[in-house]
Amino acid sequence: MNETKPVDTGPWAPFRHRAFAFLWVATVISNVGTWMHDVGAGWLMTELSPSPLVVSLVQAATTLPVFLFAIFAGALADLMDRRKLLISVNLVMAGLAAGLSAMVYLQLVTPTILILFTFLMGICAALMAPAWQAIVPGLVDKPRLGAAIALNSMGINVSRAIGPALAGFLIVSVGLVSPFALNTLSFLGILVVLVCWKPAETRQIMPRERMLGAMRAGLRYVFNSPPVIATLIRAVAFFLFASAYWAMLPLVARTVLDGGAQLYGILLASVGSGAVAGAFVLPRIKARLGADKTVMAGTIGTALVMVSFALMQNPIMAVVASFIAGTSWIAVLSSLNVSVQTALPDWVRARGLSVFLTLFFGSMSAGSVFWGWLAETFSIETTLLAAGAGAIILMIATMRIRLNQGADLDLSPSMHWPEPILSESIEEDRGPVMIRISYRITPENHESFRSLMNEMRKARQRHGAYHWGLHHDSIDHDLFVETWSEGSWIEHLRHHKRVSGADREIQEKVNRLHSGDTKPKVDHLIAVN
Repeated sequence: MNETKPVDTGPWAPFRHRAFAFLWVATVISNVGTWMHDVGAGWLMTELSPSPLVVSLVQAATTLPVFLFAIFAGALADLMDRRKLLISVNLVMAGLAAGLSAMVYLQLVTPTILILFTFLMGICAALMAPAWQAIVPGLVDKPRLGAAIALNSMGINVSRAIGPALAGFLIVSVGLVSPFALNTLSFLGILVVLVCWKPAETRQIMPRERMLGAMRAGLRYVFNSPPVIATLIRAVAFFLFASAYWAMLPLVARTVLDGGAQLYGILLASVGSGAVAGAFVLPRIKARLGADKTVMAGTIGTALVMVSFALMQNPIMAVVASFIAGTSWIAVLSSLNVSVQTALPDWVRARGLSVFLTLFFGSMSAGSVFWGWLAETFSIETTLLAAGAGAIILMIATMRIRLNQGADLDLSPSMHWPEPILSESIEEDRGPVMIRISYRITPENHESFRSLMNEMRKARQRHGAYHWGLHHDSIDHDLFVETWSEGSWIEHLRHHKRVSGADREIQEKVNRLHSGDTKPKVDHLIAVN
């Protein structure tokens, strides 16, 4: 008797997939360059302008583009070849990095120019972010998805451990242009790997969606998915206050600790080292605590770090605190990322992740500007204490909202809906379409039926339904009619292809309450042209 060999789901198991391994290494190298750029930009701004508000604008210029463009980028990543998208945007980023390097070398950079280049590179990062995250499930098998996401988070923090320390050393020993120049070179590796990578071709069964329609479909799915909404609420509650740490760190190094670029680099390297160490122990921590308590522990750790920066002005203690900050950051970020990934089906994955990234970076941007203003109005120490207290208060307020609600859902296409029977061909863009389903429910099942239909409503709306309604016949009290509309015939056909196993479970529960001799009657009504 043959026994099925168990799948290795350990923390290093995704490296068994060659494409994932090569892309991971190339991404780490590229991110080292990005972190060197960030350190150089942050430190350059402290030389160009000592104002806390202006310095915090560098962080805001990095994160604001993701808030502004992530929804568009998510639809773009779901509609076009993700590999080609990543190659194109990386080429543009390499050009921008080269241009900024030249301007720094020629001493032509002003605060406005630095913020502009940072903003443009942030736009490119925004266009790539959903595509990068959406390709991960295609690089590894499903049991290893959680480990792959954790490794990606660890990779970002490996680069964070190397990049800032290297940047700080190079700024002191070579000059301020060096981190910008090496960032330009760091794009070469990722471009080579992307050009050589040949992902499996996906068969396009139906016509591609239009951009605005695809964006609407993504937003519709997210805001009718309780597991995704729960993750988004927990994310905003954390990132609004955690942004104070990142916005204030250059000023903590220069003003509070009276240090230089090298100390700033060491603090960021300590953050990265803590995150890497956290990645090693995170699987065991999450297995023992679960996602919710892991996020709570990470939030408490981040709050304590900000309080320690405000009260203890010792460089050695600051390095230790930064290590704790890195461990806390990866604990929260990895848990939130896994929670949202497992709540999204493949067809809308990039768009769903783009909403997560929009709120993530929007919270970081808004927080950076607010904390910068607060520090300029009062003090850096007061700002850090306020952010630490706010993080704890909002953690307590949202602790009942659970993560990983989608982990046990079957979100793969179930293909259980039969093709509509037509008497004549229908143009794809004809619509709107009204779908009407008639159920016969005995009185003792009325309450259960209404409860299940609330779940059914969300399922329909996730796939494009609007004007959903449940109607009760005024004479025949056992007759219920469910109706909803969809934009066009092709949108309804897409609904047929996308309805999931989890949706099927709800529908089967409803159908078991139907007391008629045949299945519930389904009618398709199409608007007259």
